Amino acid sequence: METKIQTNPVSTKSHLEAVPKKKFKFKSLLTYAAFVGPALLFFLVIQIFPFLMGLYYSFTSWNGVSSAVEWVGIENYKKIFTNDPAFFNSFMFTTKFMFAAVIISNLIGFAFALILNAALKTKNILRTVFFIPNVIGGLLLGFIWQFIFVKGFASIGNMTGIEFFKMPWLGDETTAFWGIVIVFAWQTSGYMMVIYIAALQGVDNSLLEAAKMDGASSFTLLTKIIIPLILPAFTICLFLTISMAFKIFDLNISLTGGGPFNSTQSVAINIYQEAFQNNRYGLGTAKSILFFVVVAIFTTVQVMMTKKREVEA
Repeated sequence: METKIQTNPVSTKSHLEAVPKKKFKFKSLLTYAAFVGPALLFFLVIQIFPFLMGLYYSFTSWNGVSSAVEWVGIENYKKIFTNDPAFFNSFMFTTKFMFAAVIISNLIGFAFALILNAALKTKNILRTVFFIPNVIGGLLLGFIWQFIFVKGFASIGNMTGIEFFKMPWLGDETTAFWGIVIVFAWQTSGYMMVIYIAALQGVDNSLLEAAKMDGASSFTLLTKIIIPLILPAFTICLFLTISMAFKIFDLNISLTGGGPFNSTQSVAINIYQEAFQNNRYGLGTAKSILFFVVVAIFTTVQVMMTKKREVEA
């Protein structure tokens, strides 16, 4: 009895179609690699690799100069938490400064945006004027305002007798703190203004007109319609100002240098002095890793909270 073995013939058409598909996928991968590859390479070399190296050095006692790198484990982190009050003092100053600077700079930027979003003849000129401080370098800006606080305010105070201008703006702990906040807000509020203006111009005027016809006041329009519609702009501005305020360095070092008596020393200055002046690079990188974690937590929580409000609005 013969058994017949039946085999399914291979479809020549499907085999021929599979080859072009493979070639198309390969060409697509080459295209993606050509466009994404350089950016990914630079990101790995400039961001990821230095971060991993810093993470490694944070567990060593390297002085940043010699070739000998001694592994000490978590001793650097123990020292930070148990025997480094200067770091925690600088962290408290930076946190306090962050809250004050973020609130003031965003309030000023939003107020400028509301004013300059109106039909003013000089709005374009005023936008440029308010944005200019943002393009001035932090060191240069700090030295300019140092001259204003020390020489300019003193001269105005002597001529007018107003006590506000006679205060030792950079010589006292309290006034030096608010002096840095003022300069930071003066520098960044113009940038925030541009973001808020872009958001305000995206608000549909028909909604505002309809609300006005229903008898809504200006305050109701602002709080119930305008602000909920531009919450994504608040998310961006808060994220930017929080990260910039936490990382303040050049403005701080040019205005006060961390003084008087290290009362205005930011975390960035403390890390810089630890690593490059005290030649304790391992301890400095450990502080920078902790600082990175704290800033990441703050900004992540802020984005999550504001994003949640965006969805609710």
